[in-house]
Amino acid sequence: MLKINSINKVFCFTIGFTLSLVIARIAYTGNHAFIFLFWNLFLAWIPLFISNQFKKNYQNRVWNVVCFIGWLLFFPNALYLVTDLVHLRERFDAPEWFDIILLFSAVMNGLMLGYASLMQTDTFLRNYFSDKKVNLIILGCFFISSFGVYLGRFLRWNSWDVITKPGSLINDVFLNVSNPLNHPRAWGMTCTLSLFFALFYFSIKKLPA
Repeated sequence: MLKINSINKVFCFTIGFTLSLVIARIAYTGNHAFIFLFWNLFLAWIPLFISNQFKKNYQNRVWNVVCFIGWLLFFPNALYLVTDLVHLRERFDAPEWFDIILLFSAVMNGLMLGYASLMQTDTFLRNYFSDKKVNLIILGCFFISSFGVYLGRFLRWNSWDVITKPGSLINDVFLNVSNPLNHPRAWGMTCTLSLFFALFYFSIKKLPA
């Protein structure tokens, strides 16, 4: 696995490439359609920052639990960028091929940031749990995070709403959980995204170093 400094250098280049495309598009068209990617990529970086804060010794269990909760809260933001592909449609102010590259690079950054943070979390959890239990925890994280992506994309909830609007957020979650048959889109999207993210994560881990 790459060292943290090396990972940060990689993301400086890849995120810089995506943001450069956004800036170039704005300069060329005067249209700020993709300016939101600055914020989305910042949010996608937060779980990687949090995963760097895990302490390896057992005397920091409370701190590690807090970090894990914080990481899980923001982890969906990295995966969320996959759904930004909904913004890909024919526009007449810039070439379609340019927008395809721009959005796809943003998606790749989101997945790489998310998986890099997850790999660090995965490695840390193995200090406490068996490999089988860690894999189950990871699958659970994908399921919870995929549901979080649904909440963000369709119901427009954000990670910080857990603190600022907990009552309304809990109510929406309860409605979806208590009546799953009445919310096929929510659970269809959650299950499909969970399988997608898990399949590629565990496949990447099997690739030769």
